Amino acid sequence: MSILARSLLGAALAVSAMTVAAHAEYPEKPVQFVVPWPPGDLEDVLTRMIAEDFQKEYGVAAAVVNKPGGGGGPFPGAVEVAKAPADGYTIGSFIIAVPVVGPKVGIPELNPDPFEPLGNFLTYPFVIAVGKDAPYSDMAGLADHAKSNDVVLGHFGAPLVPTKVTMGLAKEMGFSFASDAAFDALDCNTLASGDVDVINTTLQLILPCLKDVKVLASIGSERIPLTPDTPTVAELAPALNVALWNGLFVHKDTPQDVRDKIIAVAKKTVVSDRAKKLATETGATIYWQGADEVKAQIQADIATLDGIDKALGN
Repeated sequence: MSILARSLLGAALAVSAMTVAAHAEYPEKPVQFVVPWPPGDLEDVLTRMIAEDFQKEYGVAAAVVNKPGGGGGPFPGAVEVAKAPADGYTIGSFIIAVPVVGPKVGIPELNPDPFEPLGNFLTYPFVIAVGKDAPYSDMAGLADHAKSNDVVLGHFGAPLVPTKVTMGLAKEMGFSFASDAAFDALDCNTLASGDVDVINTTLQLILPCLKDVKVLASIGSERIPLTPDTPTVAELAPALNVALWNGLFVHKDTPQDVRDKIIAVAKKTVVSDRAKKLATETGATIYWQGADEVKAQIQADIATLDGIDKALGN
């Protein structure tokens, strides 16, 4: 072998060794988990637990970065994750809408879908709620009221899954909302302000004033333990059966060994005592669903949402 050939071979082996070492050293700098919503809701709380455990496990700084979209849902935050290097240092904590709706809303960075799931860890206790002074106490009463009164809906964004489910339920029950508006947060103050009559939101955000609201329905197939007498949307309209989940996502080019390190921490977090306590206190379902199952779930949810869009004439 010539001196030049030996030099080139040595250089190639050195580069290969450096690449393996670089992967083995992950993480070697701060990691951020991007939550595309304001602080305080369940995905934020749980992602902070995962970030804290990540920091303890690997000895590097790990933080949650909240990037709300100003009433535009999670998509601006998702775009930031899509544009970041595929190296595991920027991790998305995303709701169902990012992979299911994101590729369909005309955002180049999200179409085709640039992400792959690491796993889901949360199903929200998501509800349709009104103030305690509303002249109705269930969806049938709301339907009757809306036929002769203007009713305004507050939601997290028109393209998002819970908004579509709520609109689909209204259509099934023979009424429509007079108008609707998007908010970054839908909580006790939203109803108290009188800006809207009905909100679809996570139960977490109205827990402080649960005695001052009426929960008309929950979105999903299982009743929420904290509101056991409230029917699910799936009970009222089986075709609208869709769960509202949140999971961890990375760019599809992220190395598998990097993914495995993130997954290892998240799986420990969701079975921790503090996660179990949060589930009991909020009615959330906290678990770990692996990447392959999440991919299948996404395809099933896309089919369900396509049916809802068709029913709504979209």
